[in-house]
Amino acid sequence: MTGIRERLRHSPYLPAAVVALIVAASAGLFAGSYTYAITNPTPSEVPVAVVGEAAERRLSDTFISALERRLDTTLETHSYARYPQAVDAVEAQRVFAIVRDSDPGGDGVALDTASAAGASVAELLAAEARPAARSAGVDLTIEDIKPLSPGDPRGLALFYVSIAAVIVGFLGTVQLSVQAGALRPGERIAFTGGYAVLGGLAIAAAVDWALDAVRLPFAQSWGILTLTMFASGMVFTMFNTLVGRWAILPTWVLMVMLGNPSSGGAVSWPLLPSVLGAIGRWLIPGASVNAQHTAVYFNDHQHPQPYLVLTGWAALSCTVFWVWRHRHPGGRE
Repeated sequence: MTGIRERLRHSPYLPAAVVALIVAASAGLFAGSYTYAITNPTPSEVPVAVVGEAAERRLSDTFISALERRLDTTLETHSYARYPQAVDAVEAQRVFAIVRDSDPGGDGVALDTASAAGASVAELLAAEARPAARSAGVDLTIEDIKPLSPGDPRGLALFYVSIAAVIVGFLGTVQLSVQAGALRPGERIAFTGGYAVLGGLAIAAAVDWALDAVRLPFAQSWGILTLTMFASGMVFTMFNTLVGRWAILPTWVLMVMLGNPSSGGAVSWPLLPSVLGAIGRWLIPGASVNAQHTAVYFNDHQHPQPYLVLTGWAALSCTVFWVWRHRHPGGRE
């Protein structure tokens, strides 16, 4: 038995068999993670603004109750005395739609959606609102008060932009490890930052200047893409320091299997499974999508959280790499 174990340990087929099994399992998990997150999204307490005092919302409250029955969920309603306050809540991304009596004393209700705040949420609300209004016996008017860019009618461009930055970001450090293994720790960080700056510029230029899909606040979007690529690249470098040649596995799980489906880019956070919706914004893909989304569509209502998340991942991975740099497989005397 000892001889057999020794032959297995030194066999060239053992690592190949292990890799084959890992790739097969990863393929199933990869498909499963996206299917779980994106297929048949279910709303979970979608935040909605309701305009007017309780006594003035006779039709709005009736319509919301009917809409909740259609959605088979409870809407998270926020009351605002005046319509401009509700619009400001949409701009601050605290709510995804506004419900109000369109004609006080009449039989009409207005639903104002905001595709830029969440295209999938706006689409779902609009689809279910009309049958809900018919069942409640009210007239319904639907308006998109915050539409998406004409070149991006499905609202997916910023999601793909962020995916590109995340995946190319860590694949760049994979190639640095293979093709430039002699780099010293400081040089490795510098080259990762260098290709992140150039890659961020290339992505932004392709989407804005070449394709005109989305009009970006160029300097800000470039900075977000650069930070995303750098953080993603340094996460692989951190794992390469900690687990060596298997670093691609935890990086792939964190960035692609878990991070991308939970990012809120393809399906907005209120429609994601609650676990993914809670953790997605604390991972690099979700923070990148959130930062780009706010920069493009809600520039007057910036939030520090996505930038702190990206900076935190970059700082953590750089610190771990630097402290344990002697364990990294690269470098030279």
